[in-house]
Amino acid sequence: MQYLAKYFNIIYNKKKHAEQEGCMNNMYKKIIQLTEDITPELVRQRRDFHKYPEVRWTEMRTASIIASKLTELGYEVLIGEQVCDSEPRVHVPSDEALKQAYQRAIAQGADPKFAEATKDGLTGVIGILRCGEGPTVAIRFDIDALNIEESQDPDHFPVQEGFASVNFGVMHACGHDGHAASGLGVAQILVQIKDQLHGTVKLIFQPGEEAGQGAQTIVDKGHLDDVDFFFGAHNSMRVSDVDVTPGICGSLATRRYNVMIKGLSAHAGLSPQKGNDALLAAATGVQNLYAIPRHGKGMTRINVGKFISGPSSNVIADEAYMEIEMRGENTELIEYMDHHSRRILESAAQMHGCTVSFKLMAFAPSLTCDLPLAEKIDRICKQYLNLNTTESPAMKVNGSDDVAHMIDRVRSHGGMATYLRIHNKQTTGNHNQRYNLDEEYMSRCVKIFSITAYELMK
Repeated sequence: MQYLAKYFNIIYNKKKHAEQEGCMNNMYKKIIQLTEDITPELVRQRRDFHKYPEVRWTEMRTASIIASKLTELGYEVLIGEQVCDSEPRVHVPSDEALKQAYQRAIAQGADPKFAEATKDGLTGVIGILRCGEGPTVAIRFDIDALNIEESQDPDHFPVQEGFASVNFGVMHACGHDGHAASGLGVAQILVQIKDQLHGTVKLIFQPGEEAGQGAQTIVDKGHLDDVDFFFGAHNSMRVSDVDVTPGICGSLATRRYNVMIKGLSAHAGLSPQKGNDALLAAATGVQNLYAIPRHGKGMTRINVGKFISGPSSNVIADEAYMEIEMRGENTELIEYMDHHSRRILESAAQMHGCTVSFKLMAFAPSLTCDLPLAEKIDRICKQYLNLNTTESPAMKVNGSDDVAHMIDRVRSHGGMATYLRIHNKQTTGNHNQRYNLDEEYMSRCVKIFSITAYELMK
């Protein structure tokens, strides 16, 4: 894109950098101080999001509050169907469940003006800040919670401080409450330095990251098609003295299927020979799924996370339902896992006189970052924030994230993208009922993102 060459010519022009160094240092100090000033507000906002968590496509309260605050700051705000294409969504609640989610959101303090736009489960928000001619910079923040019941142990920090989830069976067990609060923090900082920016900022608050295809819904709306620079981050438990991993490469591509095996019921005592046991077919398949040979070209994963079958112990099951997930380091490896998984389940079904059908529920490509952008963030972390980074700006990190859809779209038209891991002093890993985000994450994230946006748009 037109701004990329211009950007790198400027950034690496040492003479120009030296001439502007004093002014820039003042701006960096300003951004850092502004962030420190709003940190107590970020903590309050994060705890509010944590107390009222919402799973994919029900983030109505969360989205309405984000939209309201962005509007107050002077952003152009898109919400609901302006942001998300309904077609790619998976695991969408029923109409009745969406109605109940809306009613709960209103009762728990949603802004009615904006919540109305999310009633159908289209819960994305984008804040746009236009600062004249220049590159378009997009930053992504995910906002959904998980179907996990939060610990009520007295020593659990959210319980101690009175902000544990009040929504039964739902909690922010992956830190997206902190991600959302960080996004609002970045919004505040960039507004305050708007006169120093040239170009357009898009702050993307994404629903449905947790197996909902949320990123794809925003990509399909075209919101990444004009983006020159894109970045985002996820919190991570610290395992060394590293504070930030500026870029991720080789995160696992993933596919998730709902699998239905159909057989024929019969009386288990009187005439078992007359049935075709769907449960047995499924069990045969599950055993062999875990026996798929490892691949010499990289990492692969398979998991059966849900298995339901049979009405009673005396009935040959006529149906068996499974939810499976597979991962691979790249396209070749995810295709390898997909091929073998299908072949195994088809063979198992045939062996027991059953049929099998597959429904693709979610997918994400492997994540690849652009080293020049990762290196830039690496320098920012070291030079201005005194943070320790990984030995290489881009590292392989296990796991998957649907942000890869956004990154692929930006890179497909010549833009640059990277995705960070910001490491913190969390005591448990993600997706745990005792998970609690280290609130230092937010200040760190806001500083990194705000300074990066400034450097790209100054």
